Amino acid sequence: MDFSLNETQQLIQDSAKDYVSSACSRDVLLKIDRNSGEIMARQWKQMSEMGWTGMAIPEAYGGSGNSLTDVAVLFEELGVGPVPGPLFTSAVLCARIILEAGSEAQKKALLPGVAEGKRVFALAMTEARYGWAPENVHMKAKKEGADYVLSGTKLFVEDAEHATDLLVVAGIDGEKGLSLFHVDAKAQGVAIRPLKGFMVGMGEIVLDKVKVAAASVIGGAGKAAAPLDRAMLASVPVLCAYKVGGCKRVYEMSLAYAGERKQFNTVIGRFPRVQDHLIYAVNALDSARWTTYEALWKLDNGMDAAASVHVAKSVASEGYMKATDMAHEVHAGMGVLREYGLTLHTKMSRSLFHTLGAPSLHRKRLESALELMPA
Repeated sequence: MDFSLNETQQLIQDSAKDYVSSACSRDVLLKIDRNSGEIMARQWKQMSEMGWTGMAIPEAYGGSGNSLTDVAVLFEELGVGPVPGPLFTSAVLCARIILEAGSEAQKKALLPGVAEGKRVFALAMTEARYGWAPENVHMKAKKEGADYVLSGTKLFVEDAEHATDLLVVAGIDGEKGLSLFHVDAKAQGVAIRPLKGFMVGMGEIVLDKVKVAAASVIGGAGKAAAPLDRAMLASVPVLCAYKVGGCKRVYEMSLAYAGERKQFNTVIGRFPRVQDHLIYAVNALDSARWTTYEALWKLDNGMDAAASVHVAKSVASEGYMKATDMAHEVHAGMGVLREYGLTLHTKMSRSLFHTLGAPSLHRKRLESALELMPA
């Protein structure tokens, strides 16, 4: 395996680094953290113009058809910020779901808008009994003539605030399997409430007798489970790459602080316990990076990547949280000051810990992927 960047990936990395340093400074990100509308008013247009919203979408549907590793290189740099916004949710995860589940007509109707940044999708899957496994989805759609009616609540929906369109995962009364319903975020009966204390854009979606035409069921009724699983398997390593960027940033912040802060006329980086914290942080970074890029390499080369993806998600989720914990140990009181910026990563690492499945779920699925237990 050769994990060095090719010329295209190097250009993507350089462009993303420049963008994060110039357009997403700490002060800008702190402002976005207080006012989520800022990301759509400013950053989203720039991301769209740079072609980032179309990178994970094939050329046939208006995108640039980049590899998953190309996309991950971009997200690793965005994770350094950490830059929030619906780029992953809409242009990677939901775009992949539509690619895996949608008919040719649905792909042609929806994906060009996503690639241009004009459509912003959010995945409404999780509910009060939180979880990313199919058995955690309890919402049921009712058949009404040729169409469907959706009622219920979806919780912890990432980028719900920014969405123009929703992919709602639900069952159908009296039928087996899960279905994907394409719902206009501004349709009658849809109410979106921001959830404070989490990453920017997190929300609760309440659906009150929302009518959905049969033509808006992505891929057909009761057929969503397998395409959802394939789409998530491909999307998870890109999310992990974002966490790698977060690990990198909090480690670098901690290393710099340990070399500057003095106690007893000695820089604290000389203290063995501080060195322990730094070692834990860099170990979290390295393990997240190598497992993530191994999974990406396998996916891009058409190999069976399930086991590697589950390992990467477990390691990256726990690693990002561990790295921020160690960063707070190094920084002590300085780290809790909002203006310093470390708490942006603290909140992001917690908000993303369970996204697309907690480490416990992926370890369980790893057993199945390795045929250690039945699926």
